[in-house]
Amino acid sequence: MSIQINCEILANNIAGFFNEKQRRVLLASLAQASNEHGTISELAKQFSCSRQTIYAGLSELAEPEKLNELREDRVRSAGAGRKSAKDKHPELLASLENLVSPYTRGNPECPLVWTTKSLRHLSSELKKQGCNVSYVTVGNMLVEMGYTLQSNKKSHEHGDSPDRDAQFQHINNTAILFMNDDCPVISVDCKKKENIGNFKNNGREYEKSGKPREVEVYDFPDLKASPYGIYDVGANEGWVNVGITHDTASFAVHSIRQWWINMGSKRYHDSKVMYICADGGGSNGSRNRLWKRELQSLANQFEMKIVVSHFPPGTSKWNKIEHRMFSAITANWRGRPLETLEVIVNLIKNTTNNGGLKIGCSLDTNLYTTGIKVADEDMSKLNILGHDFHPEWNYLICPNTSN
Repeated sequence: MSIQINCEILANNIAGFFNEKQRRVLLASLAQASNEHGTISELAKQFSCSRQTIYAGLSELAEPEKLNELREDRVRSAGAGRKSAKDKHPELLASLENLVSPYTRGNPECPLVWTTKSLRHLSSELKKQGCNVSYVTVGNMLVEMGYTLQSNKKSHEHGDSPDRDAQFQHINNTAILFMNDDCPVISVDCKKKENIGNFKNNGREYEKSGKPREVEVYDFPDLKASPYGIYDVGANEGWVNVGITHDTASFAVHSIRQWWINMGSKRYHDSKVMYICADGGGSNGSRNRLWKRELQSLANQFEMKIVVSHFPPGTSKWNKIEHRMFSAITANWRGRPLETLEVIVNLIKNTTNNGGLKIGCSLDTNLYTTGIKVADEDMSKLNILGHDFHPEWNYLICPNTSN
């Protein structure tokens, strides 16, 4: 009895179900069962394989011991197939490890120190060393070796002090004492300067598809804004004073003054002391003489004591205003050009978050000059008392009624 087989249907049906060994044995069986001339060529064409594959299957059918060699989990005979790159180049793993190892950084003789360690660059360098491997193979090997694509992680804080953690603990304990007594605890800092005008602002917001907001190609603003912020830790509210000149100590203390007049005095009307947490440098730095002189004027004006603690050098990101208020402001105006000062003020005023953050804002048009020197004589008039623990970071300024 003669049976006609539609090879196209058969090929479609077995696709994806047969492994290499099963496929060649099946094709060899079909060729063996056919008495027609040209069957092997036709099968090779219909099943998109080599005629040698079918001949290999016929050889296996003719010698049953060869089929027995192929265990159920083995597709090819032992030793069949191309050698892996690692087998052909025993030194390959060591060579690759030497190229990507972090211990080679800084060694000027390492060939990839001064370029990116992309898969193609690694593959090219290995080929120069006599290991002809593709970038895909290099990628697979890196995964096997435990390497993954990773970006830089910000973790090193320069100027790390041995009393860093102790200062953090001091700030935390002092803040708790003040809040328990219903006294203000404020975190202060100046946000980065912002370009005023139709300039690109990082971030994205929804626009009509294919119609992005068009801004200036080059950032050459005529005016920049300096938002100085005061964040009330206990009340989860803050104030931003938007200056248009320089971020000086006079500007910083005047910003605190504006917060007290507009917000602080209304919430803490019975308090005669406030606690300020500030960075260790900049306009409110621990070694800034003008900062301390201006705080003395503030203490005299409102007849209140001012306790100040500075974060250790290089730890400004721990200042609560950074991640509780400034981050919310940045998110609120992302992707939106800050065209005018009015736009900045309104965006800051309308900033909030899931925690109920409230922010007030004002525009400061005063002109603040840089380079003001405070003489030793003026410093001697300050009514300032340093704490026993790092007095340069922790100090008390009392009203000086003689001034």
